[in-house]
Amino acid sequence: PYEGGSHLPDITVVSPVFVGAGATPDFFVASRGHHADVGGRTPGSMPPDSTRLEEEGVVLEAFRLVAAGRFDEAGLRARLGAGPFPARSPDDNVADLEAMVASNQAGIDLLRAMVDQEGVDAVRVTMRQLQAAAAAKVAREIGRLPDGDHVFRDQLDDGTPVVARLGVAGERMTIDFAGTADAIAGNLNAPRAVVHAAIIYVLRCLVAERIPLNGGCLAPVEIRIPEGSLLDPPRGRAVVGGNVETSQRVVDVLLGALGRTGASQGTMNNVTFGDARFGYYETIGGGAGAGADFDGASGVHTHMTNTRITDVEVLETRYPVRIERFSLRPGSGGGGRHRGGEGLVRAYRFQVPVTASLLTERRLIAPYGQAGGAPGVPGENRVERADGRVERLGPKARVALEAHDRLVVETPGGGGFGGPAS
Repeated sequence: PYEGGSHLPDITVVSPVFVGAGATPDFFVASRGHHADVGGRTPGSMPPDSTRLEEEGVVLEAFRLVAAGRFDEAGLRARLGAGPFPARSPDDNVADLEAMVASNQAGIDLLRAMVDQEGVDAVRVTMRQLQAAAAAKVAREIGRLPDGDHVFRDQLDDGTPVVARLGVAGERMTIDFAGTADAIAGNLNAPRAVVHAAIIYVLRCLVAERIPLNGGCLAPVEIRIPEGSLLDPPRGRAVVGGNVETSQRVVDVLLGALGRTGASQGTMNNVTFGDARFGYYETIGGGAGAGADFDGASGVHTHMTNTRITDVEVLETRYPVRIERFSLRPGSGGGGRHRGGEGLVRAYRFQVPVTASLLTERRLIAPYGQAGGAPGVPGENRVERADGRVERLGPKARVALEAHDRLVVETPGGGGFGGPAS
């Protein structure tokens, strides 16, 4: 995470591309995949209460995975088994990484074919032009914003402030996170790379036309992140929640400063469960924020996530769980001239004892409305025991569940836009 990654379950494979006889790579291709488990204190490698990086799984420093065309499985397995909390399913990790290497090879083959057809110089020029085109389109959109400072403040459920000031001057923008809290003891710290990804996403949302998504989007922007803060934590701090939750709040404060929409659900609703033999992880959608001329969508993933939830039939076939409810959450969207989208309800009935972990946000701090719109309804987590007892859970929880216990996750609705609220 401190070398350009996000959190430990996201593993990146980078491959050099040589198109000539030189010893220096001409290009690189890369793939990044989320692994279901890389160790850590809880199955699924998403512990809600981690305070140090090694508690979240195996820490893989950069190493050579393939040399002279040979996949170093022995070296990989040694790394997956190292540390205080080794990977629970190394066979799965090995298979996934083999697939990622194959994916990179497909990219290498396509890139070499392009070079063979067009020539290496033409390909380099085209890549530079793609970045320049992205920079120009973002700059034009920034130029349409009113000059001056646009400031917005929000907070995480524990009260930790996240602040953004967008300073616009012509077609240039400065994004300053001064006022954001220092790094915290928990795992909601977000590495700089995660913050940059959130900024690129918001800039891309501003541009109504098609645009190549690349680093050129950041060319018209100066980014200032206080060193040692929540958004640039010291090495070794826990970060698993920063990638999936704090990233959402970064988007919320940036969009809030722009005044374009009400807040969306503002969380990925991370759910993991398992035992010593298996771990399962999924995220749950919620309500999207409304805008000046549209209602928010219901039951969708928004902003800093790209995951698709597992089909119920597949989940129930592969794991000892039954999904007893998966539906919209009526009344959870914020009112206004345009309503925020509705959240979701997902209820799990377990067939065997498991440990479940929840890493969520917007359970206490509601998704804000915009321009007089009402906020969305915060989410809720609870356990319904087989004997009838109900236990309310906080935004971050780890809980032991017995056979026939039920876990219920109700996700937040989106904020409304415009008054009067209705």
